[in-house]
Amino acid sequence: MELAEVLGLVVLLCIIALIVLVVLRRAILARAGGFDISWRRRRAADDRGWLLGQARYRGGQLCLYRAFSVLPTAALTLDRDDFTLGPVRPPIGAEPDLLPPGVVIVPGAATGIAIEMALSPDALTALRSWVESRPPGMRRPDRERLDGSVGDAPPR
Repeated sequence: MELAEVLGLVVLLCIIALIVLVVLRRAILARAGGFDISWRRRRAADDRGWLLGQARYRGGQLCLYRAFSVLPTAALTLDRDDFTLGPVRPPIGAEPDLLPPGVVIVPGAATGIAIEMALSPDALTALRSWVESRPPGMRRPDRERLDGSVGDAPPR
């Protein structure tokens, strides 16, 4: 075998190993109660910035994993104690082409992190239930407005 053939074979084996790791991680997340979600940290004017991935609940945290990462750690972790959700909206502009079909978009905030999440209506119901199931005394009524918007309450 020539050097080029050996290098080509090594590259091919590395690519196959990476694909196997991504598929294996996705299967492990699915077994652990994970669900599909897309998210972005801030809204971009040109509808960019969406990350495709999975999420799972771990105690009082929502862990967001990138779909095409081999790292076993979460890309972003949001604490339930400070987590708030805003009003639901449909995908607009180029978002229907960028996101999976049938998703709704909901803004959220936790510990200074503003985020938009695109997920199925069923996953949104589960997320709202998870947020609302905080232990007594953990709710922060000054951060959650009745109209569903996110942020600090207006000054009194």
